[in-house]
Amino acid sequence: MDTESTHSGYSYHSSRSGRSNRHGDRSRERHKASSSKDSTRSERSVVINPPDTPSQDSPVHNGEPLPGDPTSTADQEDEGQDDNWGETTTAVTGTSELSISQEDVVGLGKEMQDRTRGFRRYLPLAVGSCVALMVLATPLAFLLLPVLMWPDRLQACGAACEGLFLSIAFKLLILLMAMWALFLKPGRASLPRVCVYRAFLTTLTLLLTMSYWLFFGVRILDAQDEDYHGIVQFAVSLVDSQLFVHYLAVVLMELRHLQPCYTVCVIRSTDGETRQYNVGQLSVQKAALSILEYYYRDFPLHNPALLSASKHRAAKHLAGLKVYNVDAPGSTAGAQPGNGNQSRAMVTAAAKRKDSAHNELYYEEADYERRVRKRRARLVVAVEEAFTHVRRMKKEDEQATPSDIMDVREAALAIFPSMARALQKYLRTTRRQHCHSMESIQKHLAFCLVNNMSPKAFLEAYLAPGPTLQYGPERWMADQWTLVSEASVTGGIKEGSEFLLKCLDFSLAVTIKGIPYIRLTEEYIDPKSHKFILLLQSETSV
Repeated sequence: MDTESTHSGYSYHSSRSGRSNRHGDRSRERHKASSSKDSTRSERSVVINPPDTPSQDSPVHNGEPLPGDPTSTADQEDEGQDDNWGETTTAVTGTSELSISQEDVVGLGKEMQDRTRGFRRYLPLAVGSCVALMVLATPLAFLLLPVLMWPDRLQACGAACEGLFLSIAFKLLILLMAMWALFLKPGRASLPRVCVYRAFLTTLTLLLTMSYWLFFGVRILDAQDEDYHGIVQFAVSLVDSQLFVHYLAVVLMELRHLQPCYTVCVIRSTDGETRQYNVGQLSVQKAALSILEYYYRDFPLHNPALLSASKHRAAKHLAGLKVYNVDAPGSTAGAQPGNGNQSRAMVTAAAKRKDSAHNELYYEEADYERRVRKRRARLVVAVEEAFTHVRRMKKEDEQATPSDIMDVREAALAIFPSMARALQKYLRTTRRQHCHSMESIQKHLAFCLVNNMSPKAFLEAYLAPGPTLQYGPERWMADQWTLVSEASVTGGIKEGSEFLLKCLDFSLAVTIKGIPYIRLTEEYIDPKSHKFILLLQSETSV
């Protein structure tokens, strides 16, 4: 696709006017200085010719005309330019047949990013599967290779050796289930860096397996050891070592971060929504992943429409402020005092409007709350009437024939128009109409009718904004996050650590504070100290 090619630098034109030689030398020296100054500019910078300057017909690249462009026309047009042409004239872009559009570059980048994302998502699963296969196959290979290579020289395997076969079989089965539960599962997210503990455990497993293979090759395969009972015990020791490595993996990856050590404060940048969470010993990227999971569960859905009202109010306030030039060039000396008084009066009025901005905000919020309560009352009444009609029709359906009974989906479609207008007006007033589609509302209505829910249960999803996961993925408006941290993302979080989680429309500022050390003491109270004696007067009044 043809687009305009960007060329920087000033065009070098020869002056052929009838001016003096001294004037021409001065113009050339000035142009050379401008060319040397602009040569350091970026190649992406483009300056457009001013409208009062004659435009050039041919593009120029680095002070030289492009191939195939006539130079006579450009030289003739330079004769009518002034002495400052080098400070204002720039290159006029042309069209290249071999250029690639920006859309093509962006599309290619997205395609490569999608491929890389899928590769990075399934790479840990593939590596874990290969390592698990090697771990399970190694003990079996230790038992089968001597039988296949020198079966005649092996000693007979007694009852104790056969019992070790049973031990290896059950241990390998337990190890297979443990590795499947811990490692062979799809990743929840794509992290920017490799998990340190996972890489350490994978390296340790490979190192352990290679060490056993090296010992087996040198001491058993080369020597063709005849003691098959000792070979079986060697395989059992390998399985036991692998079980201990898996226990270490459970401690490092699943148990270490369970004890809370830090308090995390998460603030959304647009509306200031804040939540507090307790986390354990985690790396920065793992803590960011946990915070995003909490965010989709606890934070209400981000609604940019609610922020437009405050921006509109601020723009309206700024539009009411006007600045006047008292000492205008066109004003006379006698008219300046009057203009000055008028401008001061208008500035004073604008300052008064600024002082009354809080009143406008108060009445605007009060009017908004009044309209919301009014729309909510209408919606509640409409939904209650619709559900009452459904209950009445349900009693009539019990006496009707099976052919006349309506399906739940049909019943939802039948009563939806009676509440659609009130629901639509309420969602528009609260600026949440983009969060709910007609299809999702009808599905929710059918779900409530099937489970015999009340009108209040149906309205709860629309009267108050719910968590982000309550809505569909297309409403999240954030499927890719960027972690911004000064510290290494593979390092552990510390007291006072701060990082940022950015998406397209907003960001989450995260501050980490340590949980204080709590000193709890005991105070003993003697049970006998609570006993008392009640003395009654023996004398009574007559």
